[in-house]
Amino acid sequence: MRIWVDADACPNTIKDILFRAAARTGIELTLVANQALQVPRMANVRALQVASGFDVADNEIVRLCETGDLVVTADIPLAAEVIAKGATALNPRGELYTRENVRARLNMRDFLDTMRASGVHTGGPPALDQRDRQAFANALDRFIARA
Repeated sequence: MRIWVDADACPNTIKDILFRAAARTGIELTLVANQALQVPRMANVRALQVASGFDVADNEIVRLCETGDLVVTADIPLAAEVIAKGATALNPRGELYTRENVRARLNMRDFLDTMRASGVHTGGPPALDQRDRQAFANALDRFIARA
């Protein structure tokens, strides 16, 4: 089991939780981004820099992840792809994407994209707070315990 992180938009507080979990468990952790990243010097933690471009990091995560892996992302289309491949997807707020809920989330995302394209301001998600960080840490621990 490996953990893959869609690191371009992953909050630093979530990365810190992941680094601590990797240190504690020895699980392989890979942060994928189209920019250089600083990661702790641990044998099981690495940063993978990919070329710039739309969905390049996402496509690399999909290519590399396997059944049983965990992908940390807020990107719903990426979550849908890794779930279809047999991996698990977890967003930085601690919500697991599942086969059951990812389709509904994709539909809502597409609806909001259509609204924004027509000029409606839909706003973004609220800032990550302590409750979100705790929910993420708890969901991560549950996943690791099951694995």
